Amino acid sequence: MAQVKVHSLFTEFDINLFKAGKHYRLYEKLGSHIVTVDGIEGTYFAVWAPTAKQVSVVGDFNYWIEGEHQLNVRWDSSGIWEGFIPFVTKGNVYKYKILSNNNNIKTEKADPYARRCEHPPSTASIVWDDNYKWKDAKWMKKRKKHNALDTPYSVYEVHLGSWKRHLEEDRFLSYFELADELVNYVKEMNFTHVELMPIMEFPYDPSWGYQLTGYFAPTSRFGYPEEFKYLVDKLHQNDIGIILDWVPSHFPEDAHGLGFFDGSNLYEHPDKRKGYHQDWKSLIFNYERNEVRSFLISNACFWMEQYHADGLRVDAVASMLFLDYSREDGEWEPNIYGGRENLAVISFLKELNEEIYSSFPDVQTIAEESTAFPMVSKPTFVGGLGFGMKWMMGWMHDTLEYFAKDPIYRKFHQNDITFSLAYAFTENFMLPLSHDEVVYGKNSIIGRMPGDEWQRFANLRLLYGYMFTHPGTKLLFMGGEFGQYNEWNFEESLDWNLLEFEPHKNTQNYFKELNKFYKSTPALFEKAFTGEGFEWISYDDHQNCVISYIRKGYKPENNVVVVCNLTPAIREKYRIGLPVKGKLKEVFNSDAKEFGGSGVSNSKAITIKKTPWNGKDYSAEITLAPLAITVFEFNT
Repeated sequence: MAQVKVHSLFTEFDINLFKAGKHYRLYEKLGSHIVTVDGIEGTYFAVWAPTAKQVSVVGDFNYWIEGEHQLNVRWDSSGIWEGFIPFVTKGNVYKYKILSNNNNIKTEKADPYARRCEHPPSTASIVWDDNYKWKDAKWMKKRKKHNALDTPYSVYEVHLGSWKRHLEEDRFLSYFELADELVNYVKEMNFTHVELMPIMEFPYDPSWGYQLTGYFAPTSRFGYPEEFKYLVDKLHQNDIGIILDWVPSHFPEDAHGLGFFDGSNLYEHPDKRKGYHQDWKSLIFNYERNEVRSFLISNACFWMEQYHADGLRVDAVASMLFLDYSREDGEWEPNIYGGRENLAVISFLKELNEEIYSSFPDVQTIAEESTAFPMVSKPTFVGGLGFGMKWMMGWMHDTLEYFAKDPIYRKFHQNDITFSLAYAFTENFMLPLSHDEVVYGKNSIIGRMPGDEWQRFANLRLLYGYMFTHPGTKLLFMGGEFGQYNEWNFEESLDWNLLEFEPHKNTQNYFKELNKFYKSTPALFEKAFTGEGFEWISYDDHQNCVISYIRKGYKPENNVVVVCNLTPAIREKYRIGLPVKGKLKEVFNSDAKEFGGSGVSNSKAITIKKTPWNGKDYSAEITLAPLAITVFEFNT
């Protein structure tokens, strides 16, 4: 039998932390690590497999022969198998062959902590390290300012495989190519952040990355790990933050993945009522098991520390929080208090956020959570889950439903467009128009808009203008910024050829300017999560389908007035109530001709008069462009 040298990276303290579920840097110990032992370079392997009676490393260096390189089990009941194999080095391909104490079941698994994986459909792990030299020190030093809750936060959600493809060669763009094309585009469009749909290794393209097998490896579809670091680096050098989709909610049953890892339910909960996701036909992590909690929190920290991620958008939080999620009566078991909440998940999420914000205080965690579960984005010390933000799914559903209606019917549904403000400050909300809204027959965003072509694009501009002046941060899925007609197809590039046509080019130009206006208007972001930053002027003019409000920043002189005309009728001498005297000056209008609008505007400053209106002491008469949002600043 080939030699496996006894060697360990673990201290007794490491093991105690691991058993207690408090080791948050497991990637420094478990997995494969190139080291030198007794003057010989090779690779140290360590894997958690407590039900195993034998663990072998098989790979291209031993012709995949089981038993050639057997790891040693630790003596401390940690369930960790480890050992040093001389001369195995960067680029060698391997898996773990596990013989279980459970009925002698044999499994062959990829390394859960591998830093690089083979390109699917191949499934092995690859010994890897890199000495990438980061050049984003300037960003890292100041990113607290870019990620703060009182700064502009406009996120471009991207699926790397279909944002743009190399048409001549019919292939994905590489991380290197994306570092030029995507970065330049996002910068030109004035977004503050990019959010990438999962880039951790996954076996099945139609899962869009939400069924992970390589939690510590950027997908090999686009290049090497250090090339992904280069993409992140380029974003940072251009003052663009990067948020990664992170999936701690479930994982696939693929034979090489985490499922039934050592012949037992190791990572997944053994009770199907808690361990199997019926919607996605996937396995659910056992959040009650300390070592699994350490695995997940270590993984979150890994992407922050090793890849300089500026935030994590945590997928499918609602499915984690509730024991009865997508389950009928009898298919779930209440918690010890008789409730439907998963108490282990609640404590796990709190622990996750506490560790992230204590170790990386200048990042954000964002929950995709679709229920009314309380205090998702409140600190743990007041009983919250500790996320920085939460997706505002209610706003998204109500708003898209409203905008899909012909303007002639909108006066009967005014509450749909105003209701979000009744709860807008109960959480730190992010307003999402995400990939989920442009698939499975839901239509594209532009495709939902009613009317002729001119009205559809006017409605789209109005929708985005309303979104960007509504309290909260913003997220838009790729393609929406230029009015892509087709639903998103993960197998094809966005329809960039549409930019040859004026309505789409104008819409792209509008979104660029909208982002620019948002970033340069403090009233739209400084108090995005508090009622102090918002004041209604009128929400009940359903007859005219007009809503108006004031957005406020730290300085009163920065306040702006927003008026949305949700019908195609031009309204002249439309009176709005105002709290101060002086003048109004139009500073943004979605009906501008350069955006494809009709050019109706308030070209001159408007005098505010001492005429009470809308419950305010002063008022002014303004002109409202058709299907347009108009923003004014005060000149007092």
